[in-house]
Amino acid sequence: MAERTRQTELITKSFFGEDKGCGCFRRKQYQYPFILKDGSNNLYDPIREDVVRYFKDNRISWWGGNKPTGHILSSQIACLNHLFLIRKDPAAVLALINGVYNQFKKVLPLACEKDNAYIAFEAVSDNDHLNESIPTRGSNCTSVDALVLAIDNNDDIWLIPIEWKYTESYFDYPSSDKSAGDKGTARLKRYTNIINNSKQLNSLPDYKGSIYFYEPFYQLMRQTLWAEQMLNNKETESIKADHYLHIHVIPKANTDLLDKVYRVSQKKMEDTWREMLLDQSKYIIVDPATLMKPVSSSYPELFNYLSERYWNN
Repeated sequence: MAERTRQTELITKSFFGEDKGCGCFRRKQYQYPFILKDGSNNLYDPIREDVVRYFKDNRISWWGGNKPTGHILSSQIACLNHLFLIRKDPAAVLALINGVYNQFKKVLPLACEKDNAYIAFEAVSDNDHLNESIPTRGSNCTSVDALVLAIDNNDDIWLIPIEWKYTESYFDYPSSDKSAGDKGTARLKRYTNIINNSKQLNSLPDYKGSIYFYEPFYQLMRQTLWAEQMLNNKETESIKADHYLHIHVIPKANTDLLDKVYRVSQKKMEDTWREMLLDQSKYIIVDPATLMKPVSSSYPELFNYLSERYWNN
């Protein structure tokens, strides 16, 4: 609520140009003060046209509709605003990931991108390894918000999926159990054997009603399996890697996500998830301002925009 209030104040201060908000969200006709009338105004000005073209050319689904959402708290928009401008700059992308995990000497262009880029958005596998049917970028399957491929100092290749959060928080009432009902039965059938065969996720005697089927852990479970399966099936994938590093970008101010004590574990988010992991080094949480600090001098205008828009520095 505090972040929504702050962002709404930015609208009144003309941060988004002539767009004064009070737009409609999805199919609802009610006008909300925190929804921009033109979703393209939600994007950092220098990237607007390129982002829209990128999503169209790659047939990527937008969150909440068929165009950029006007919702000022969209994590998809936040991810693009932070990372899209630097996606073709290998030095900047390398600095970024070394700021999180300092062992890389080079980043590689991604085979799924048509324009020699070093960050892909809403990335999916070439083939279905999670029993989810045909992978489609941004919808109806496991995807990652952003993806980087890098070579470490030992010449091993790393897959680096990045999951982006902004103001998200989650209920973990029994009604939120994704293993319940007919759809839950299908999900249990889809993922149980893959979890059991995972070398990163702890197996459980019973997955129904377990941590793995409550958000945000349901999403983290699927992304972990996705990364493992990309490595296990690299012979049939255009993106090939030897290891992976799962980066979870969460603003430190989002205490509703980070500090909530989850009913399914009686622990906070990070402690809950780490209890499910066998190799702790493969999962890292980082604040977005900390993530972007290595490019502050090379992209000062972007850094200033992000600081005013998101970090309130």
